[in-house]
Amino acid sequence: MHKKMSFDEMYGVVGTRNTKYDGTFFTAVKTTGIFCHPSCRARIPKAENVIFYDSIEEALQHGYRPCKVCKPLEKIGETPEYVKKIIAELQKKPHQKISDAQLKLKGIEPHTIRRWFKKNYNITFHAFQRMLRINYAFNTIKAGKSITYSAFDSGYESLSGFNESYRSIFGESASKSKDRSIINVLRFSSPIGSIITCATEKGICFLGFIGQKHIEKHFVAIQKQFHAIILPGKNKHLTLVKKEINEYFEGKRKHFTVALDIVGTTFRKQVWNALLKIPYGQTVSYKEQALAINHKKAVRAVASANGANKISIIIPCHRVIGANGNLTGYAGGLHKKSWLLNFEKSHIN
Repeated sequence: MHKKMSFDEMYGVVGTRNTKYDGTFFTAVKTTGIFCHPSCRARIPKAENVIFYDSIEEALQHGYRPCKVCKPLEKIGETPEYVKKIIAELQKKPHQKISDAQLKLKGIEPHTIRRWFKKNYNITFHAFQRMLRINYAFNTIKAGKSITYSAFDSGYESLSGFNESYRSIFGESASKSKDRSIINVLRFSSPIGSIITCATEKGICFLGFIGQKHIEKHFVAIQKQFHAIILPGKNKHLTLVKKEINEYFEGKRKHFTVALDIVGTTFRKQVWNALLKIPYGQTVSYKEQALAINHKKAVRAVASANGANKISIIIPCHRVIGANGNLTGYAGGLHKKSWLLNFEKSHIN
């Protein structure tokens, strides 16, 4: 098993409300018989009353009850049912606009859904709706319809309003962006944090953890590489990747079938293809990876290419470690890398 955080390191995270460690370990309190996520808002227990567990199963087996404040039995970042229904409704009818008054008629407080979208997509609920409508209009234009038809068919009441919204997202008018493509984005939960993934018409082009380093730079690079814009919308590859990633975290999937749309230099693609050949639950060093592609002196270049991998888990850069066996850089954080390796080793059989 790979090196875990020390007791002092884990205790130092407790109560800081830093959610990036949630799911990688759990805090159990001897005096209350309750276990929590390390980010729990409840009162910080004394160190002598704390014991840490690697999994929910361990905490339950030792008789601890789940906390009612941080709810560790729920998937991290799980989308509430009312949000799922609203998103499904909008995806079915992307041209419609749901107002605050309509939300209230559905029993949903507008400020609650606004807060959720701001936290999980970093945009407002109304901006999310606007993006769906623009996505719908863009595809209508690409299908050969006129800009005027597409503007009114997507729910806009005036051509000027449509043009303003369109330009705010694409950075140019509809007449100038016909050669652009759309990259769709999806967010979903996992045991170790919310996952965000993007797909073109050909396949998955990004998969990572919300909150990981440089995620905004990745999105900028992806849009430039594909001459595209990232928008919410339906995509068959996103539907499949969510299913397969969930199966991976359930210990039921060791190989992925979802299509990938990878952009990179010939060398980087060679490195990423080598990553795909590392067996589930096993690790290799950067030197071994370099030897596998007949570049034994390119260890640093291999490490750099691994760091440029935009499709976590599926292209398993987490399975590459230092020559001395130590864990090295991972976009999601070394605690997630350690969790993934230990998880895979425990499910090999």
